[in-house]
Amino acid sequence: MDLHTMTQALVSLAEDNIAFFSSQGPGETVRRLLGVFTGVREQALGVLPMLGRLLGVAHHFDLDSETPANGYRSLVHTTRCCLAHLLHKSRYVAANRRSIFFRASHNLAELEAYLAALTQLRALTYYAQRLLAANQPGVLFFEGDEGLSADFLREYVTLHKGCFYGRCLGFQFTPAIRPFLQTIAIGLVSFGEHYKRNETGLGVTASSLFTSGRFAIDPELRGAEFERITQNLDVYFWKAFWNITEIEVLSSLASIASANVRISRLLSLPPEAFEMPLVADPKLTVTISPPLAHTGPGPVLVRLISYDLREGQDSEELNKLVKSEGPWSLELRPRPPQAPRSRSLVIHIHGGGFVAQTSKSHEPYLKSWAQDLGTPILSIDYSLAPEAPFPRALEECFYAYCWAVTNCALLGIETEEHSDSDQKALGVMGLVRRDTALLLRDLRIGASSWLNSFLEFSGRKSHKTSAPTAEPMPMRRSVSEAALAQPEVPLGPDPIKSLTVQDLSLKGSSEVSNTCNTSLSAETLGPSKPSDVNFLLGPEEMSEEADTINKLCSPDRSRSSGTCASAAFPEGFHPRRSSQAATQMPLYFSPMAKNPFMSPLLAPDCMLESLPPVHLVACALDPMLDDSVMFARRLRSLGQPVTLRVVEDLPHGFLSLAALCRETREAAALCVERIRQVLAPPGPAERATPPRTPPA
Repeated sequence: MDLHTMTQALVSLAEDNIAFFSSQGPGETVRRLLGVFTGVREQALGVLPMLGRLLGVAHHFDLDSETPANGYRSLVHTTRCCLAHLLHKSRYVAANRRSIFFRASHNLAELEAYLAALTQLRALTYYAQRLLAANQPGVLFFEGDEGLSADFLREYVTLHKGCFYGRCLGFQFTPAIRPFLQTIAIGLVSFGEHYKRNETGLGVTASSLFTSGRFAIDPELRGAEFERITQNLDVYFWKAFWNITEIEVLSSLASIASANVRISRLLSLPPEAFEMPLVADPKLTVTISPPLAHTGPGPVLVRLISYDLREGQDSEELNKLVKSEGPWSLELRPRPPQAPRSRSLVIHIHGGGFVAQTSKSHEPYLKSWAQDLGTPILSIDYSLAPEAPFPRALEECFYAYCWAVTNCALLGIETEEHSDSDQKALGVMGLVRRDTALLLRDLRIGASSWLNSFLEFSGRKSHKTSAPTAEPMPMRRSVSEAALAQPEVPLGPDPIKSLTVQDLSLKGSSEVSNTCNTSLSAETLGPSKPSDVNFLLGPEEMSEEADTINKLCSPDRSRSSGTCASAAFPEGFHPRRSSQAATQMPLYFSPMAKNPFMSPLLAPDCMLESLPPVHLVACALDPMLDDSVMFARRLRSLGQPVTLRVVEDLPHGFLSLAALCRETREAAALCVERIRQVLAPPGPAERATPPRTPPA
């Protein structure tokens, strides 16, 4: 059913219910039912034209016609889901309102919750209109006007959002995942109650279980408490909550449900410098120094996961690096005692907003990957902010990658002397974050360091909220802590300056020297300008698109430098405001935020032009969707091979829910398929064939 037909049906049902309850006489419940259906009619009619305008220009922000996805489309989709729920509930009321079994109070509470959500979504459509008028054509983020960005953020944070976390939590996601999201929300607000009591570990978890019942019974209380937590608690709360999955009891339960592998061992790499050959000329080497930023030299933890025990993985040299965390896994099902070396290695860098979790939290799906791909996986446990801010994590990821390349034999990977093909020791396949890939590319170290980016946050200073129920506040705080927190320990040396390029006078080394001295200097790298990015539009198309978008700005609205001066709502429309919102929302503008290793969108063209093929998998209902779309458009404008697949109706972090339902299994299978494409690139005849859809 299209939006117009759905809205008209909803309005007709609302008017029919208004007429019925108007004849029911006085009473508090009847009065509230009349009010809610009147509100549904008003908000549905008010939001419809705004949704039509957004859909009218949304295609200008897609990667291509085959990938209709961006934050504007996500907002329209979310609003459509809310309208669909209201339509379903209004039909139920119309069909059952005369029955003696009709529960007026229950249906009233649900209708009021969805009406509140629709009201707030309508407010977001006006904010989206403001973005359209303020931004450059085709750009999904604020560019250049820090004052406008600050004003927009201050307005947004005052919006009431508790309605999205209460009775109608997760309405825009696939139905199979909503009970799990409700469980997470109940657990979070219960955990938040006990967090300030300085309880830790199992104590706070156990206390939360005893008090979670009232949040399950009272969705409105849960929504209000969720909003309070997201607005007021600090990054240490989020660290503690996200790390619950790593408590020994819970991690043991997760391990039981995950695939059985022969090896899952935590390794501690000693902070020792080593030499690494260059791809251009293996006779030349570069000295890879240990991580130094903020806290000085220290070991780097990595987790080796392998479905089979491969040659070299049980060596005495590797055993010396094992960090004790209990017995390592051995599968009971009979398998060959030692499998041959793998021709590839997947390097994984876990999520967690740069502030929480370790590879242990992501171990369940990594074990499945190791089984499905038949290749070992090395997951890097980088140091976490705010104790270890940027660029400490980047240094450690880079160091671990280089260590893996030079120690393939220990990891069960073919090296040059073991391989029967042209695969070289430097041909390690890497599943890495974009920032690490840029660093590897700029040093010309990885011969085939393929970049695959899955759902990472690129750390922009301002985002358009593509899914209002995925509150970006914790993410903003995480990135601020990761990038801008300054510990008492002074900032260590630049990660690039700590590298020593050997024999610079030799032929071919000047390019490496220039790269290290210029491309990677934080002082010389500012944010890329809008003019640097073509976005596949010619001058005439750019002008036409600008005219189309500018029409969305009301003619009576004052304009300054091509932007709308305010996001004024129409007369009589007032969204709900939050009593929990901060009175001031500080924005941090730091030179470090211009560093391209904080976000690839800030990198100049010269850094992106040499990247290998990039495969992106994103969620349509993820606040980070626009980062992936903009990054893909940027690469494509430079002629770089890039693919973007957007999965529908799933939240951020679906990989950790891979076993939950059919939709998450299919999305996880898509990610595995993308990695498999990298590990075994198609031949010339196969490249023209579109990738097959992963099996259900």
